[in-house]
Amino acid sequence: MTSIRMLRARGNALPFARDALTHVELTHIDKRVENWVRFGHKAQEQILDRRRRIFSFRSGSVFAFVRWAANDFGTVASRIDILRAVAPGEPCQTVPFVRPGGEILLRVTGWPKVQQVLRHIDAVEEASIDVCAVAPDYWRHVGNRLNAGEQPRPYTMARHRAWLRRREIVP
Repeated sequence: MTSIRMLRARGNALPFARDALTHVELTHIDKRVENWVRFGHKAQEQILDRRRRIFSFRSGSVFAFVRWAANDFGTVASRIDILRAVAPGEPCQTVPFVRPGGEILLRVTGWPKVQQVLRHIDAVEEASIDVCAVAPDYWRHVGNRLNAGEQPRPYTMARHRAWLRRREIVP
């Protein structure tokens, strides 16, 4: 199957360039490159080859995209982005390997901070809350606090219920 980069290099339009989904290109090359989705409800999946696949998300879906890369000397890049998939024509920020882009709720770089975000995700799951349904403001809070060197507050069931009620009142 033809890869996205090969299609772009030839100037061909991507087969999914105009649909209403957000597409995330995932790669796994052992001990070199690992791009994966930590959480998110995918609408479809396309397998390109044994190392690459594309996950697609409907607009409004929230997902966490983790990117890690290494060379012979160790980790060279690690990042986690929590994004909201956007509708066609909606403004968005560009993120590598995400087409057309998304609303960035959290962006953290460096493995220690990425691990902290992963622990917050685990804590939300342990509280029996669907991580995809967490208030977007919470992910902004976590990202801002970690980037400022502060400890984020935990996401509680009370806060989650308040978010669900707010969504009912304000569309």
